[in-house]
Amino acid sequence: MNSTAFHNADILIPNSSVDMSKWSVIACDQYTSEPEYWEQVSANVSSAPSTLNLILPELYLEQDGVSERIDAIHEAMDKYLADGIFEEYKNAMVYVERVQSNGILRQGIVGAIDLEKYDFSKGSSSEVRATEATVIERIPPRIKVRQGAPLELPHIMILIDDPDNTVIEPLAAQSDGMKRLYDTELMQNGGSIKGWLVDEKLQEKVDSALKALADPDTFNKKYNLSDTPVLLYAMGDGNHSLATAKEFYEQLKKANPGKDLSNHPARYALAEIVNLHSDALKFEAIHRLVYDVDCTKLVSELTEALALSESETSDQYIILCENGTEKKLYINKKSSNLSVGSLQNFLDGYIKANGGKIDYIHGSDTVKSLAQKHNGLGFILPDMDKSQLFPTVIKDGALPRKTFSMGHAEDKRFYIEARKITE
Repeated sequence: MNSTAFHNADILIPNSSVDMSKWSVIACDQYTSEPEYWEQVSANVSSAPSTLNLILPELYLEQDGVSERIDAIHEAMDKYLADGIFEEYKNAMVYVERVQSNGILRQGIVGAIDLEKYDFSKGSSSEVRATEATVIERIPPRIKVRQGAPLELPHIMILIDDPDNTVIEPLAAQSDGMKRLYDTELMQNGGSIKGWLVDEKLQEKVDSALKALADPDTFNKKYNLSDTPVLLYAMGDGNHSLATAKEFYEQLKKANPGKDLSNHPARYALAEIVNLHSDALKFEAIHRLVYDVDCTKLVSELTEALALSESETSDQYIILCENGTEKKLYINKKSSNLSVGSLQNFLDGYIKANGGKIDYIHGSDTVKSLAQKHNGLGFILPDMDKSQLFPTVIKDGALPRKTFSMGHAEDKRFYIEARKITE
């Protein structure tokens, strides 16, 4: 077993004393410009045991008191372990059925990714790869959360390209005979979720199907390639969280030269694998919000740099939202194969030279309203066809950062499972 990077793991699930609807909260990298969302989560949770107390919402990353928040996270982890609220399932995988806010079912399997088979650097040919550029500066604050933490909780979703539904989907027919671990509604329009324990026999079937997808000849034929290293697992959500786990593990190895860390729990990171071909996965553009800038100056320089025009003269475009108005502008001077790349390349240089803030927003209506709220600029971008993801990453490497989102913010992964990461 476990010949690919996806393994079983010792997984912690809250016991029946815990209200799962309060335990489970949305991924920490959501609603970064909407503090009212997290305030409502806090009000919903109140004093109940909750993953809210075990994560650092990115909204607070650059605010005062981050160190105190991280200390509180570690204390809460220690307390929950001491209070015995978890059941530990050894050598486990969890089959997950998530009903999204739109009523569509998304299936997945929770297990551990072997970080020895993951490389987020540009040009990587590892079995597990980043699908977007990894911003190194975003990793150190996250490592501070992981340092000294006895637990990890995953909001990472990793994609497999399985058009014949051989890995995950067959578990649905077996769920009646599987032990149900949780079944709960999710807060804040998050839909609902159920999870079942995958026994050893079914794990063997999962592993066999993954090995078949990883066969080099099958892989190269699928993408019309030859002698190309296999990409089996492509990052969907949580790119920087997996990169943080990887960097933490590499730092641990450097700090312990000569020590055998091959079985150390930090070698792995808990994640959920999901089939790219799931009807629930709709790739949507991640839009840009820019504020605390001279809007007139930015638009003027952007227009010149990208040779923007209102005439349909290019296959790349953006929609500019300013002062409650919208304008579709075509990009005639491209710096990337994608509209998002051409825009991002300009914005990175402009913000570095002139200051200002940029945020990455899910939903066109949200970016419009936030542009007005912050007296800034909103940029609505075209969606990406998800069928292009694996071929593009294989051939061209990682996409520009924040190129796509798998659905709406409320449908992102909610924290439920945990795993010990210290010996």
